[in-house]
Formats: sequence, C-alpha cells, structure tokens
Amino acid sequence: MITAVFLTHTAAPSGAELATLRLLTALERGGSVRASMLLTEDGPLVALLRARGIPVTVWRNDFDSRSLTISGSGPLGLLRGAADLVRLGRGLGAAVAEAGADVVVAQSTKALLMGAIAARRAGVPMVWQVHDRISGEYFGGPLAFGLRVLGWSAARGVVANSRATLGTLLTRRRPHTVAYPGLEPGPAIEREAQRAPDEVRIVMVGRLTSWKGQDVLLRAVALLRHRPMTVRLVGGTFFDEQDYRAELERLAAELAVPVEFTGHLGDPGPEFARADIAVHCSVTAEPFGQVVVEAMRAGCAVVAADAGGPTEIVRTEHDGLLVAPGDVAALAAALDRLIADPELRTRLGESARARAADFGIEATAASVTALLDTVVRGRAPVSDPDSAASR
Repeated sequence: MITAVFLTHTAAPSGAELATLRLLTALERGGSVRASMLLTEDGPLVALLRARGIPVTVWRNDFDSRSLTISGSGPLGLLRGAADLVRLGRGLGAAVAEAGADVVVAQSTKALLMGAIAARRAGVPMVWQVHDRISGEYFGGPLAFGLRVLGWSAARGVVANSRATLGTLLTRRRPHTVAYPGLEPGPAIEREAQRAPDEVRIVMVGRLTSWKGQDVLLRAVALLRHRPMTVRLVGGTFFDEQDYRAELERLAAELAVPVEFTGHLGDPGPEFARADIAVHCSVTAEPFGQVVVEAMRAGCAVVAADAGGPTEIVRTEHDGLLVAPGDVAALAAALDRLIADPELRTRLGESARARAADFGIEATAASVTALLDTVVRGRAPVSDPDSAASR
C-alpha cells in the first residue's frame, strides 16, 4: 500500500480539481493507494472531498505567490516572498510527514514550488501531476522554461493529462505517463432524437474567458446559412474576467445571434443531453478538454479545435469533427454541415458515446498507481514509447 498526499493551492472546484476528486476516489476504491489531499486554502473542494470520505488537511497561510516576481514586489519583496515560501513549504512538509506519506503529488505549478520544499522536508519523493501545457502561450517563454527545468529537477516522476501536455515537459530519465482525466461510470444519458435544421440547439461549456473562444463561436454562427434555434453558453467568469462576458453580450446583440448565458453549472450533463451540437473552440491549445469527453458521452455531435488534447479524443469524421483553432469560417462550415444533416449528427453522436467509454476513471487510476509504484519502489521507469516528449 502506497500512502500519497496530493497537494494543491486552490479549493475552487474547477476542471483540474474535479478531475483530482474523481481520481482520489478511484485510487481509494482500487486499494493500492491510500490517498489524501493537502490544500493551502479552504473552499468548496474541501466539502466535496470530505463527502467522499477522502482525508483532507487545510494548511491556512497568507503566502502570496505574486511576491515571487520582481515586478509584483520589488527585490526586497522578492526575498521576503522566497522566505515565506520556504516557511510554507516546511510547514507543509511537517503535515506530509505526519500523514506518513510515501510520496507527495503536486497538482499545479504553485504546488510544484511548495511541494519541492515539502517533499524535501518530509524526506519523500515528489511527483508532478501536470494539468496545464507548460508552454510560452500559457506562461510566457522564460517562465515556461524555468518551470520545465524546475519540474525536471524537483520531481521524481511526472503524470500528464495528455500527450499534448507531456510534450511540453522535460522527462529525460524521469518516470512519466499520460493519465487522461477520466470520467466516472454513470447511467446512460437519455436524449431526444436530433432535431430538424431550424430547431437545432448548440451548446458550449467552459469558463467565459477569451482563450476559450466563445467569441469565435458567435462570429461563426453569424455566418451560418442555417441559424440554430439557440446557442447556450455554459460557464462562469473568474479571475476578473467579467468584462469578457459583457463583450460577448455586446457581440451577440450586434450579430443578432440567439444566445443564452447560464453562468456556472456544477453538472453540465443535462445541457449536453438537451443539445444537438456541442462546440469546443479554444484558440489556445487545450491541455486535455474534459468537456469534449462529457459531450461525447451524452451523444452530442461534437466540433472541437484541432489542437492539443482534443486531437487525442476526437477522431475526425468518425466520432466528431475537428477544425483549426480560431478559424471562424472553418467552424461555420462544420456547423452548417451538421445542422443541415440530422443523420450525420446522429451517426457522430452514437460513435461519440462509444469513444467516451475509452476515457474512464479506472484506467486513469491504474496509470497513476503504476507511476507512483515506480517512483516509490524504484522500479523500471514508466514511459510512453509513442510520445515525442521522451527526450
């Protein structure tokens, strides 16, 4: 039995955190890993974890990661921030040691910094579970390079949420694996038959932020020969992104696109069940794309951006369609084709259901368990022979 402490800096129930919730549940069910969560803030995720019987420790602190940038705090503030980080890491290390952990699993780039110190303090290895592509488009070139180097030097193993994410990391001589954010088993989602072209409903699920590309969808709908009955934008705004929602509302009014904003929904499943077409059109390559799998499981005809994680999920023309990221005309053409052809939507949706079954949480837990076993027991490295990231 391996005892693993999963470390994260946030208790907000966003995609990566909910994926971790499902993973820890599956690990406990599997019986080979005793998993617990260590958080540096309180929030909704804590209650969700405890409701599933997963041990949780909240290590409250006032550390501000912005203090680690010269632009954010100046040279003296940078030194104070570094000292605060060391103190926090040592405190977390004491909690890890008290839990009797064999390994620390850092769940974010911030957790990587804290976890490196905590793992050293506790005398155990650290694994970095990476939910973001560590690339210049997300972090800027210099910071991305620094994170790649830090991850390689501090982590004894790496778990990536897709091949696309793994390809942005340094993994030479480090055990590594791809563990897709799996979905939990559930009852078959009942849905209505695909609607006629003039009654089609389109849904897009995702945080309302510019890189997710909701504006691309609205501009594409404005070009359609067959206008849908409605476009549902499901998602909330975080991190001072409310201005983007206001921009989307103005754009929809200008283009006369029938849009409904739902705000954040804890379970988007019913939205997918009521929709004929689900759209994913991020303009920046998605690390994985959980909503794509969720839409496919609901039997939606899916159109997704042809970059990053979705290219590993959707087999274009078989169980969905892929279009170039940010290409309004290409997205409009794909939507026109689907709207005009209910039989195509039905075929893709049925194939999508079958494809979604390939992304179950048990397979995810098995991959993570094997990686942790490799790191803790020092067995032969886990690797992904088909990945270009093995370098």
